[in-house]
Amino acid sequence: MLKNIEHTLEKVIFNSRWILAPFYLGLVLGVFLLFIKFAQELWHLATHVVTASEADVIVGILALVDMSLVGSLLLMIIFSGYEIFISKIDTGDNKDRPDWMGKVDFSGLKLKVIGAIVAISAIDLLKSFMDISLIMNDADTNSLKWKVIIHMAFVVSGVLFAIMDKVAGDTKKH
Repeated sequence: MLKNIEHTLEKVIFNSRWILAPFYLGLVLGVFLLFIKFAQELWHLATHVVTASEADVIVGILALVDMSLVGSLLLMIIFSGYEIFISKIDTGDNKDRPDWMGKVDFSGLKLKVIGAIVAISAIDLLKSFMDISLIMNDADTNSLKWKVIIHMAFVVSGVLFAIMDKVAGDTKKH
């Protein structure tokens, strides 16, 4: 009797992982929405490239790079998160399957996410520096200072995550 209850409880808990599936479907929708904004920004950049300043074109291109990094980050989270927490993705013999798929564990995913966040933050910071000529008052200077501080917090967090991961990996070996 108690064994049957335990088995049923474990089965319910194990199958509850499928509750996460709608989250990943929502992220797929997020990639699609990001694509719409990417296309909109690309169209705006392409139609104004002749009249825009060099700095404006660079900032526009950095915005496109930023969005593509966010899209890549979303796909990485969707694929890895689904495979880590729900089920393996069966792609059959598809030659286009990314090499990292099925090989990224939770720790690796965490490092990839923080690395992507640092890259996205760096691009946003670079966009701000490209608009440095617009910074004339204390409010803009203060905003830029906070962007640098936040970026450095991301960098330090990433380094600490990597160190913790290395220590945990070395601990497992012993």
